[in-house]
Amino acid sequence: MRRPVLRLPAPTGRRLALTGVATTGIALAGALVLVGCGGSDASGSTGTELTVGASYMPQPVSADMAAGFLTITNKSGTEDELTSVTSDSAGQVTMHETAGGAMQEVDSFEVPAHGQLVFKSGGNHLMFEKLKRRPEQGDTITLKLKFAESGPLTVEMPVKSATYNPSTGH
Repeated sequence: MRRPVLRLPAPTGRRLALTGVATTGIALAGALVLVGCGGSDASGSTGTELTVGASYMPQPVSADMAAGFLTITNKSGTEDELTSVTSDSAGQVTMHETAGGAMQEVDSFEVPAHGQLVFKSGGNHLMFEKLKRRPEQGDTITLKLKFAESGPLTVEMPVKSATYNPSTGH
């Protein structure tokens, strides 16, 4: 049995403009739902938008404070903002920028569209304060990164030797 086909007249003028807006709105809503559904995996990824790599913590010399480094890559065409970092291993994790040799705590960092936010020794970095126990080389620290637009990321940060240099691997 053949089913009848409903044929609608082609939209013209104002109806065409409204149809385009409605179609764009539906597509945008669908894209937002898909981005919001991205969960974190073991590599620190939320689908294809934000990924985290090169994370490490040098074994701290202090019993109550440590630094952490990582790179957040934004593959999307929309900038985002890292708004907070937390870890069960520390009472507080703060974000710091280094400019002109001076370190300053900041509330957030921009993660540029099609770009990277890099935390590295001598530059932007994380400070783990009020450590619950001193991390040792070989340990892994779990942290949660929260963003203004994207969902949170859970990252496993390995503790490396105090003299670890990612460019040499030692």
